[in-house]
Amino acid sequence: MEPVMSALKKLYKSKILPVEKDFNFAEFHSPSLTDTDFDAKPMVLLVGQYSVGKTTFIRYLLERDFPGVNIGPEPTTDKFMAIQWGREERIIPGNALAADANKPFTALTKFGMAFLNRFEGSTCPSPILEKVTFIDTPGVLSGEKQMSGRTYNFPEIVAWFAERCDRILLLFDAHKLDISDEFKLAIDALKGNDDKVRVVLNKADMETQKLMRVYGALMWSLGKITQTPEVLRVYVGSFWDQKLRFPENEQLIEAEMRDLLADLRSLPRNSAIRKINETIKRARMTKVHVLVINHLRNQFGMFGKESLQKKLLENLLDEFKKVQKEFGLPAGDFPNVAKFRDTLAMFPIHKFPKLNKKQIALLDELTSKDIPHLMELLPSSDSRSPNDTEAYAANPFQESAEKHLGDGAWVIDGTAKKNYDVEFYKWNLTADGKMTGQVAKQMLLKTGVNTQLLRKIWDLSDIDKDGALDTDEFAVAMYLVGKLKSGELTEPPEQLQFNEVPPSKRNYDERFA
Repeated sequence: MEPVMSALKKLYKSKILPVEKDFNFAEFHSPSLTDTDFDAKPMVLLVGQYSVGKTTFIRYLLERDFPGVNIGPEPTTDKFMAIQWGREERIIPGNALAADANKPFTALTKFGMAFLNRFEGSTCPSPILEKVTFIDTPGVLSGEKQMSGRTYNFPEIVAWFAERCDRILLLFDAHKLDISDEFKLAIDALKGNDDKVRVVLNKADMETQKLMRVYGALMWSLGKITQTPEVLRVYVGSFWDQKLRFPENEQLIEAEMRDLLADLRSLPRNSAIRKINETIKRARMTKVHVLVINHLRNQFGMFGKESLQKKLLENLLDEFKKVQKEFGLPAGDFPNVAKFRDTLAMFPIHKFPKLNKKQIALLDELTSKDIPHLMELLPSSDSRSPNDTEAYAANPFQESAEKHLGDGAWVIDGTAKKNYDVEFYKWNLTADGKMTGQVAKQMLLKTGVNTQLLRKIWDLSDIDKDGALDTDEFAVAMYLVGKLKSGELTEPPEQLQFNEVPPSKRNYDERFA
């Protein structure tokens, strides 16, 4: 992916960024992109009213507490928090986090100290965080009085993160579906990022009849707010470490939870495509912005500049329509009229530079030629670099080992998994974070288990049959080795089995890891 991102950065800097600077695009829309915006890990933004389980959801995925975690029925999360990977557990204040050029938060400085004092980072060595960053938000408040207590514009901050995140989760509590005024504003701020939004009906462990009524009520409420003909995908779940109380819905809830986790698990694979897509959107927005500014500028003469600017601002929607008709542009590419008018009022329109037609040609070339070529460079899901061919051998204990893996998956509890993860990251791994067969062989032989049994363990633990072990597959191997050494097993099973344990500990290989 690195060559693709490198090429994308060059295209942005050479064809989009110069136009943005000439026509003050960042003042009207969002700050210019930096290298860290392209290199950043996928981010997941969680938005919801207080006590809907946002922080608990993150803890569920990490299967551990993280610095700064605070869970309770009252509004306990009072800050925006970026949960990231780090070797040490620590809290990073917002001002320091925004000043770090290696983090994708430098543009947040434009919101000032009032916001940065309510923003912080949390780092911990969770394997999940090596692939994705979570953005936890303060619980959305109810009532105008509580909203006025914030020292920053909550919807504006949500909109900034929404533009840069790969997935946006709107969480609702199945026991209280009221949608406050501030929550409506936050949902409105997500417009333009509809493809990233997923809805989660949390705490849905209840009687079937009641769950059906709650689900229907949520769909009705969302329809009124989003006002779109498309039906939003709503995931039903109970994301915490307790056993479900109503077994009649257990199969449904677990299937829904697996679907959501599978969706999140796909984010690292699709991150490059998402960034390419965002770059295309930015190029289109920049083109519309430039054409509108140039259209307005061309109407000025030698005299009456102030009165003409006032007239153009008053009739801005009509001017948009003229530009749309002249250049055949989609109406959906145009900015919000009111917001654009407010920003434009701060600039003397006649002082904007004259449009260079080569700039528009470069933007068109980027969307019609450069990006399609870049898409061809993206590796297929099963592609592997030539250097990996030798590293990803088959069973390192026998070249033609017989494969006999069933459809199930072994059960490993969270405590054991954390210990296995610590051991896994002590070894030399490939660029994509896997343990090759030869490294695994070296490690497994040190356990003292004989080679014949290790050959069977490899067949079971190499679940995806790619000749290498990820953290989950390594955990399976170590689990089986431990069972053999303790005497609980005399030989590995014929296939992996399911155990009856709480949902949060079942099928760890299906977790987001």
